Amino acid sequence: MSDDDFNFEPVRGLPERLPEGEHILWQGSPAPARLAREALGLRWIAGYAALMAVWRVGVSSADFPIGVALSHAIPFIVIGAVACAIIYGVAYVQARSTVYTLTNKRVAMRIGAALTMTLNLPYTWIGTAELTERRDGTGTIAFELIGDTRLSYLMTWPHVRPWRMAKTQPALRCIPDVAKVAAIFADAAETRVAEPKVERVHGNADGSTAVAAE
Repeated sequence: MSDDDFNFEPVRGLPERLPEGEHILWQGSPAPARLAREALGLRWIAGYAALMAVWRVGVSSADFPIGVALSHAIPFIVIGAVACAIIYGVAYVQARSTVYTLTNKRVAMRIGAALTMTLNLPYTWIGTAELTERRDGTGTIAFELIGDTRLSYLMTWPHVRPWRMAKTQPALRCIPDVAKVAAIFADAAETRVAEPKVERVHGNADGSTAVAAE
């Protein structure tokens, strides 16, 4: 999949141009290999295929010479390799079609390979964020939303925190340099939430107008 498939976007990863006063702080995508392992179960599939191959050799070695017994494991190895290749291909397509964006006002997530959609999460919607970092520097930042905001787990998977189905937590999955991204998010969210919100209310009976700041 090429980025040319999204040439209709006025700004990469966003469905419309940013309003005045908003600017991009960071953009990125999942690492395909890490996404395949963590979200799509690549290691489980590879491990299962290897286990079946060893089992087949063990069973066959009781009745056949070791060379013949080893050949009996070939179908399991081939099937496992094909399954792993398919899973990695799915992860690669998912990663290439995904763009995570941090601006000074929100988290935006363009997700979906076949059915593309963009999630916009203002920092004021996010209660807490949880960082999971791996040894290679990749990791996931999951967002716990506050209020009545609800997202579909199935529609947003795999860009969610695993197994949080009752209240889906959208997540920046398997991104490189996750600690740096988390710092950018924390600074932007803290600044945005600390900004006073000014709202104009209805005029009073005497013709004056009350203005409330939050």
